[in-house]
Amino acid sequence: QSCQCLAWKPLAAAARGAESQQLVAGYSDGTVRLFSASRTELELKMQPHAVALTAIAFSTDGEMILSGSKDGLVAVSSPRTGITLCVLAEHRGCAITVLHCTSKQYHALGVEGGELWLATSSDRRVSVWASDWLKDKCELLDWLSFPAPAAPQEDLSSLPPSLAAFCPWEPGTLVYVGFGLQKEALFYSLHKKQVLRKLSLPYFATSLSLSPAAPFMAVGFGERLLRLLPCPTGAPQDYTGHDDTVQLCCFGPSGQRLLTASHSALLLWELPGG
Repeated sequence: QSCQCLAWKPLAAAARGAESQQLVAGYSDGTVRLFSASRTELELKMQPHAVALTAIAFSTDGEMILSGSKDGLVAVSSPRTGITLCVLAEHRGCAITVLHCTSKQYHALGVEGGELWLATSSDRRVSVWASDWLKDKCELLDWLSFPAPAAPQEDLSSLPPSLAAFCPWEPGTLVYVGFGLQKEALFYSLHKKQVLRKLSLPYFATSLSLSPAAPFMAVGFGERLLRLLPCPTGAPQDYTGHDDTVQLCCFGPSGQRLLTASHSALLLWELPGG
């Protein structure tokens, strides 16, 4: 089977030492596999999905695994027991493109739980959830749907992906990019339930990452271009060097380095001032 997606256990949850470093991977047969990075061993295998996985993430405390599949289902499973606790079908019918988790104050946004997470699907929809894993609570907090030009017999797989992430330097805000009426990045407030501002982009984005340490956003494009954007304002910096679509942007935990990937190239960038 082919590996479709993977995620590292959060640093804070793996702080006990190298022996606790783990990563989780999703496969084309619907299985989720948990590996020990230090021992290079398979620790757990489970099958919460019937079709290929397309996105996977750990909860912020590392106690849950969220997995999304090609048919739009999102499963929440325990890496300790291998049991799938719940399956959410709100995005059914469209592949999950992103799963992203962040911590929150317990009663922030008027709901219980210490975690926010979002799921994005290929039909330009984003669901935002508040969870209290210890109490098995998972509450739908917001549901976003972004418009796009009508296309006859639209093939979602041929369109730029729908991508979203929580903003590390603006709590309660998420950033969305995807095929739409304009080429832009949208900053949406979960408190005000509205788009706060928009940043113009030269093309539709194919990858997105937000720095955890500074107000910078990295965006990749199908035109072999990487753009680094200071937020909320500032002159964008464009970089070339990829041989194909920039399919992945990923800031390191310190925010000082950025990893990008295209069809046959991995580039590691040292950021200005890093």
